[in-house]
Amino acid sequence: MVFSVEAIDGGGARRSFRREAPDAAALRAALKKDGMVVLSLSRSGGGADAPAGGPRQAKGPLFVSSLAVETGLRQLAAMLRSGVALLAALDVVAGQSEGKAAGRMWRLVASRVEKGESFSAALAAQAAGRFGDATVRLAEVGERTGELAHALSRAADQMEARRSLRSMVVNALAYPLLAVAMAVAVSAYLVAVVIPKLADFLRTGGVALPGPTRMLMDFSDAARANAFAICAVVAAAVAVWVALRFFDAAREIQDAALLRLPVVGRILRLSGTAVFSRSMQIMTEAGVALVDALETSAKLLANRRLRRRVDAAVEAVVRGQTLDAALSPAVEFMPMMRRMAAVGEVAGSLPDAFAETARFHETLLALAVKRFGMLIEPVMICVTGAIVGFVYIAFFVALFAVAGTR
Repeated sequence: MVFSVEAIDGGGARRSFRREAPDAAALRAALKKDGMVVLSLSRSGGGADAPAGGPRQAKGPLFVSSLAVETGLRQLAAMLRSGVALLAALDVVAGQSEGKAAGRMWRLVASRVEKGESFSAALAAQAAGRFGDATVRLAEVGERTGELAHALSRAADQMEARRSLRSMVVNALAYPLLAVAMAVAVSAYLVAVVIPKLADFLRTGGVALPGPTRMLMDFSDAARANAFAICAVVAAAVAVWVALRFFDAAREIQDAALLRLPVVGRILRLSGTAVFSRSMQIMTEAGVALVDALETSAKLLANRRLRRRVDAAVEAVVRGQTLDAALSPAVEFMPMMRRMAAVGEVAGSLPDAFAETARFHETLLALAVKRFGMLIEPVMICVTGAIVGFVYIAFFVALFAVAGTR
């Protein structure tokens, strides 16, 4: 007979696997002899390696949103806290997931767990673009300490915090880009369509046009004559910027330049500090070693300059330096983070120190984003209004000049 087993091994890790035995009593005795504590044991059909409920492997790439992963982790944690066995919980999560891709992902995890892999190893096999290193690290700690449910809740919290910060920054930067695009579109329409028609009408009057009108018409003629060259230069600049981001050295230079921008740079620094602090709080609070926590938190930073600073701090900590000394060259982060890390390291309360730092900078980030939106809106209205207003003024001044000759 084949049995599905949920047990804790001698190292404290929670494992789910399948094993053949004459009966349940013999299997329990064999597992106890191996130093395992059986949590649940039930008969299963099929061979020793056959997953319960039919084949679970799926072919093709899986595109799963971070929100779907976060929801699955919270659901899994809730069931584990209630005493549901891991394999049963994975089956429920797979069946209740929104979207086929998420369900297939959780079934792949369950399939690996059924074959004897640890839960963290099964997550790691699906980590690329889905769970990430932070979730895998927390799952490893949860298995080792027997608090997998708590670890998965913390992983979901980390994903939610990162998603909220990313959404906040993207919204802050998307609005001005959209406003600029609208201003450019309005200007292009005026130059390409409106002004040429006005110019044709005014030239029929046979009078000398005022300076503003002549300047507007000359600008329109020059822009239309060189439209292809202008578009080519803009497209080439964008292509070069995007291409350079595929090279680590060039991308780091770009990211460092972005951090120095007057308003946008402050938003990016606040975001990076908040993401790093929140990740460090969750990692250290869950019992992840400091070096591992630093390595994992570095991978969550989208800005390459900030990531390189943390990578350098990891090397410094490995060499024996304190966290304060290791982070001192990281001047791109907000200064409070380094000071709080120093205090937390001395007092032995790093999670609390990073939690306070994260909360403070998340609040500052929200205020900075709000102020940025309030600042950029009137600026873009004034710029667009000035462009349209200049066109109207030039047109009406020319009409007055034509009317005055008749």
